[in-house]
Amino acid sequence: MSNYQDEPVVTSYAKAPARTVTAGGVTYAYRELGPKGGIPVVFFVHLAATLDNWDPRIVDPIARNRHVITFDNRGVGASTGSVPDTVEAMADDAYTFIKALGFDKIDIFSFSLGGMVAQDLVVKHPDLVRKLVLTGTGPRGGKDIDKVAGTTYWDMLRAAVTRSDPKEFLFFNRNETGKPAAKAFVQRLEERTEDRDAPIKVKAFQTQLKAIKKYGRSAPSDLSTLTQPTLIANGDNDRMVPSVLSEDLHRRIAGSELVIYPDSGHGGIFQFHEEFAPVAVDFLNR
Repeated sequence: MSNYQDEPVVTSYAKAPARTVTAGGVTYAYRELGPKGGIPVVFFVHLAATLDNWDPRIVDPIARNRHVITFDNRGVGASTGSVPDTVEAMADDAYTFIKALGFDKIDIFSFSLGGMVAQDLVVKHPDLVRKLVLTGTGPRGGKDIDKVAGTTYWDMLRAAVTRSDPKEFLFFNRNETGKPAAKAFVQRLEERTEDRDAPIKVKAFQTQLKAIKKYGRSAPSDLSTLTQPTLIANGDNDRMVPSVLSEDLHRRIAGSELVIYPDSGHGGIFQFHEEFAPVAVDFLNR
């Protein structure tokens, strides 16, 4: 890790260097940016997403004064191996990756499926995590999480018919505020022009959906044991992971903070990035 110390600090996600680390027979692809030292903020990405799916308007403000790491879990994007069919196993892989980088303490920023993986990780390794940001996500056993697959396939079909990105349907309301916010978000994801990640494979995506369904149908985790400061955020009209589940998480995690953005969906934090990024920065730096 010390061999990167002399490089200038990169604070733009579009320019973050691509790295790999191998552990447990898997080569994990990751990017890092921001000043080294201190506790890193590790980003846990959403369903069907790779390193290219993080909104630079969220990552860059956090990376101004924090060491940020985004990664592809096993079988995703440029990481090798195959995606496990349980969220718990995904959390085990994430743990392997974090330990391979030599960290004993991290902050987590998570979105959607990433938030489910993050919860399983914290429950199993409470000492690893100092602070937790859970966005667009819900608890294990949460109401209607098992319906994510149906919603996803339906919106992918709608998107194909209109030749749009499925995220425009899945993450945003189809109204006069949601549509332009969706287009702007999808454009921001294209800001990195070189050294882009490998796309997710269809089988990997299907396996992730299977894992989410299992997660939705399993017994809830005991989140009352969580002592980490936790920030929970979502839009008020999340069709993928219903917004009520953010309130459910807030009730289950003592002392957690909850932010719900109006007239927005699963991608509420991306639609309201100008409001949300400072909240996340402040929470993580406090």
